[in-house]
Amino acid sequence: TNCLTMVWRLFRTLSEDQQRYEKQLIHEHPGFARLCQQLLRGSRRMARGDLVFSLHAAVNLGIPQSTLLVQTLVRVCQEKLNQLDNRCISVLATTLAGLNKDKNVSALQAGLQLLVEQRIPGIRDIFILQNLMRCMGKDAPLFLKKKLEMAVLKEIDHLTFPDALRVVLGLVSMNYCSIPILNACSKKIQENVHDIPFRRLILILEACYSLQYRNVKLFSALADHVHSAACLWDRRQIVLFLSAFESLGFQPSELMGIFAEKVTKDPEFLNLKDLLIVLRVYSRLNYVPRGQKHLFFETLHSCLNKYIPQISNTELLKAVYSLCVLGYLPHRALHELLEKDSRDELLLSGDLYKEKKEMMLRCVKACMELDSPSFTKPAFVLTETFSLVSLNLRKAQEALVELLGDENMFRQNIQLPYKYHIDFEITMDSDRKKVLPVTATEDHVGSSIQRLALLFVPLSAFCVGTLHPQGKLAMKQRHLNKLGYHVILIPNKKFQEMTNEDAVEFLKGKIYSGNAFSSSEVSVQDNN
Repeated sequence: TNCLTMVWRLFRTLSEDQQRYEKQLIHEHPGFARLCQQLLRGSRRMARGDLVFSLHAAVNLGIPQSTLLVQTLVRVCQEKLNQLDNRCISVLATTLAGLNKDKNVSALQAGLQLLVEQRIPGIRDIFILQNLMRCMGKDAPLFLKKKLEMAVLKEIDHLTFPDALRVVLGLVSMNYCSIPILNACSKKIQENVHDIPFRRLILILEACYSLQYRNVKLFSALADHVHSAACLWDRRQIVLFLSAFESLGFQPSELMGIFAEKVTKDPEFLNLKDLLIVLRVYSRLNYVPRGQKHLFFETLHSCLNKYIPQISNTELLKAVYSLCVLGYLPHRALHELLEKDSRDELLLSGDLYKEKKEMMLRCVKACMELDSPSFTKPAFVLTETFSLVSLNLRKAQEALVELLGDENMFRQNIQLPYKYHIDFEITMDSDRKKVLPVTATEDHVGSSIQRLALLFVPLSAFCVGTLHPQGKLAMKQRHLNKLGYHVILIPNKKFQEMTNEDAVEFLKGKIYSGNAFSSSEVSVQDNN
């Protein structure tokens, strides 16, 4: 056992290329075959620690799972399972995580799961607990995940920074979001943020995405750290950070600002892959640097033009869509895209992403019309009203009736051109002091009235921790404004949490206030 374990310890320190070469030499060595034979003969007489570590070393040295040696060691571990201490259980769980399921392995895993369930209350070692979390994996039953969670919470006050990282990754392995554990780990990570290397920072953000965990303080601390040391990071590393933040819906505005400066000063470092990521990030998070809007757009457009001869149809559509969402029309790329569309090269039958591509193409065409400098606000917009209101808007409907006195004072569930939808429409006089009945609006035209569009939107439509609209919502807001509407954005979750009285007062403040969340307040040009 000592011999095999030492071989494994030496082996794991080598690089991947060295490991491939050394593994072949080990397996071909005549002494290795004799060693395996001795292990096979003595397996049933081994002490529990020797048995588990022999199996661990054998598997990691690449001895095939189907061999008599590995199968025998697995069966003997099953026979001696109740004799194993907590450390041996941890090592065995790690070993089994690397094996394919067969009859013997499945039986041992089932027995190990029962044993872990019994032993968890007595385990105080965080390292062992996080290892069990990782090895039990996402297929572990919910009650076992909860037991592991409670065991970790008992030791949470003694959590060190390395423990915090391992526990987070353990939760990811189990696909189990424990808010109390993640909050405690988040504090440790924030305290030690300056000591975390690049790859682990990315792992933390990826873990938050996997667990659907949103912590603005943690994200801000990580973003501030990357921003403060931006001169030390490779520009492609910053691209990866921005991509990770974008997947979380978090806008690291200072980091995005300084990176935009780097792009405008030296765009040559952007390859096609990085360019598409940058376009996607700035588009979704609805960010354009102050004072550099035109220069930034022109730089990205120039980079895109350079890659047009080699870009795929899908990548071209994504790039043009991203720029259009930001309110910029890249004319050469648009011309190329529309030519491909006219030749039916964009939307192929059988494409898994056809519906998403249709949506992007529709948005691009809407932007071409509405964001064109020649577009003028129409005197009349053709709309269609539906009587049914979704359940999550019933409270808003009742509050509007109480505030305005009658359902005839507003329209609801309205479909507009370009497939835009409005939850509620209210028509007011030009001073925003008086609400006009729906039937009377035909008598008021032009500048004598103002149309309000009330949109009740989910928090996911805003950047995390703010009321700054993400790209698609900002585009909708911009286009509704072009069609003659003053848009009022209302976070639906917060509205639903209000009492009925507070909801009425809230809507009163929004409707009768001339500055109620107007489109200029949260448009793409303003990143407050």
